[in-house]
Amino acid sequence: MNSVDHDRSLGGLRVGMVGLGMIFSDTYEPFFETVWRRPIYDRAHGVCEVTLAAVASRTGSRVEACRQKLAGRLPDFSSYCGENSVDDLLRHPVDVVCVATPDDRHFDIALRALRAGKHVLIEKPSVLELSQLDELVAVAQSNKVLAKVVYHKLLDPDHKRLRTLVMNGSLRHVNHGYCSLLEPKSISSNQFSEWIQGRNPGTYVAVHYIKLIDFTFGGKLLSVQCSGQRGIVGPATGNTWDSTQLRLNYRYESGRDATFDIHTSWVTPNNFPGYVEQEVQFRFDNGVWLAHGRRRGVECTIEDRTPTDFKISLNNHYSAAFLEPWNETTRRGYGVEAIEQFMREVAYVEHGGSASDRNSRLKSMAERNYNELASDRQVVAAVQAMESLLTAHAQGYPDGVVRVNDSHGGLSLYLPGKSEPHPLYAGQV
Repeated sequence: MNSVDHDRSLGGLRVGMVGLGMIFSDTYEPFFETVWRRPIYDRAHGVCEVTLAAVASRTGSRVEACRQKLAGRLPDFSSYCGENSVDDLLRHPVDVVCVATPDDRHFDIALRALRAGKHVLIEKPSVLELSQLDELVAVAQSNKVLAKVVYHKLLDPDHKRLRTLVMNGSLRHVNHGYCSLLEPKSISSNQFSEWIQGRNPGTYVAVHYIKLIDFTFGGKLLSVQCSGQRGIVGPATGNTWDSTQLRLNYRYESGRDATFDIHTSWVTPNNFPGYVEQEVQFRFDNGVWLAHGRRRGVECTIEDRTPTDFKISLNNHYSAAFLEPWNETTRRGYGVEAIEQFMREVAYVEHGGSASDRNSRLKSMAERNYNELASDRQVVAAVQAMESLLTAHAQGYPDGVVRVNDSHGGLSLYLPGKSEPHPLYAGQV
């Protein structure tokens, strides 16, 4: 594959956005607004203007509403819709492509963008299969661009503090853990109704905790199990899932194992006080870490507004609007910071020194394993295993297990009553 010419706009980055749904409104939109007022600056690359240059969507239904909403807050941008919208966007002069579509569309869009020589940022989960991950990583390396994935929960101050205590030895050897994220019915029935058929909440949100566990504690993934419930957002005998229970088993350099359970749902009642209910528990040899969204420190009730327009349990660390003491309105939080940090990494690659040193800068940014696609192997392995286990369950084969890197391959699906495993991925995870 031929390498792509890397001439960029002097001192700036032009961004193409694919997908204008909830995640765009919550994180990308406030990022573009903020960076338009205050360009990214770092001594390593100087001032870097980051602009939303073009957007692509299947129907274009959200584009005009978005354009009106952002009028006067952002420069105008080009828009493309329809079956060829991504190709049209890639012909537009953009340096970076951000992919915030439903997860089963990530691979094709990211592949085309990388082949076009664009830096790519993908919302979690990056892709659904290891073979897809392999191809994206190979194309990114060949075309000398960054390919990264958004795991904004790694930037949550609570999770950063957890990892700090693990890395400095204060918390020693995780034994087991439990993570839960329960979302209201409005998520599955309204916001994601277009793509929910045949999907599950585990792939959508459990991946946040898979990455948190994988990145924070390290270790080698040994096996994956998953079960779930159906009957509310789809038929009780269908392949659309209301909730899932995922179990991951890891082994560490000490030779000891740890098991993690991750429960997800998108059928919690809309008027549940927490609206989105989140919890993590980890037990260590010498300690316990507990965190709960409704015990984070702030609750707010507004008559006829909570918990739908506003959440009762406010997460003011994620992405929120603030009136600063000097009366400037800002939008900030770790959901925005994850995108900003990626743009800083791209700015350093493109504007952090001479063209002759670009490969060295690219290498240093690609080695940041918190968001680099090449470091996403065990997370994607868990996602692929989960999807395969749920598919088998829907076909009448529950209670399976996927083993990682055993004698039959990288991912092997074992089902009760079957004498031989079904291979999912031949290479090593």
